[in-house]
Amino acid sequence: MPFTKMEGIGNDYVYINDLKEEIEDLAELAIQVSEQHFGIGSDGLIVLRPSNKADFQMRMFNLDGSEGRMCGNGIRCLAKFIYDNGLWDQKSIEIETLSGVKTVQLIFNDQGEVTGARVNMGQAIIDTALIPITAEEDQWINQAITIAGQAYQVTGVSMGNPHLVIFQENIKDLDLQALGPCFEYDTRFPEQINTEFAHVHNRQEISMRVWERGSGETLACGTGACAVAVAGVLNGLTEETIKVNLLGGTLTITWDRSDTGHVYMEGPARTSFTGHYFPQVH
Repeated sequence: MPFTKMEGIGNDYVYINDLKEEIEDLAELAIQVSEQHFGIGSDGLIVLRPSNKADFQMRMFNLDGSEGRMCGNGIRCLAKFIYDNGLWDQKSIEIETLSGVKTVQLIFNDQGEVTGARVNMGQAIIDTALIPITAEEDQWINQAITIAGQAYQVTGVSMGNPHLVIFQENIKDLDLQALGPCFEYDTRFPEQINTEFAHVHNRQEISMRVWERGSGETLACGTGACAVAVAGVLNGLTEETIKVNLLGGTLTITWDRSDTGHVYMEGPARTSFTGHYFPQVH
């Protein structure tokens, strides 16, 4: 099975062209390829499939085999994958995801190579019922909650998948391996939750760490960076366009509140290597 390994600021996935829809158990395949000792090693699997709603469809699976609704870094890389493999020759691509159709504008260098993309991530959702969060409040903006006996001020945002944003100091010292699962599996989050711990440097720049449901701490999360940017504006901490520094690199996020209310994410996309994988037979 031919594959391409790609990364967007350290958020790495295995990419497969399945436009003929020949692969049946994508969840099991995701577990196999993500495993670093017996597989390829990645944060998960992204599969290109045909769409009757857009130019292409993206299906994204975490390393535990669970299917995600959206992946911001993944969709940038998928757009590059599509263009680099001669499957599309336009600079704009519409890609269907479980959280709707996303428009991706490719970014080229002087040699005509795709080096990144700008993605219209759609509107941010802050209604707790739609995120979803089981709560009496309609919104969680700087909401006080207790997790594992510790008090936190949190903001809930969905970017097609659920996020909880916490602004605090000393994010480098956090033990996310211990803390992350306490948020992910809390009963108030019926679909589990991605959790971002963010430090505000100034009104134009934030640094963050992320615990992704189904994957653990990752070097980057595009939808998480969008959620942090939205939460920064909602809490009066940042401007509508900011730089978000993740462990793997930096994204530029814009929340266009005055016009469409859409969130835009811009960042790099890179091919690491290509090869052939031989799935395990049980």
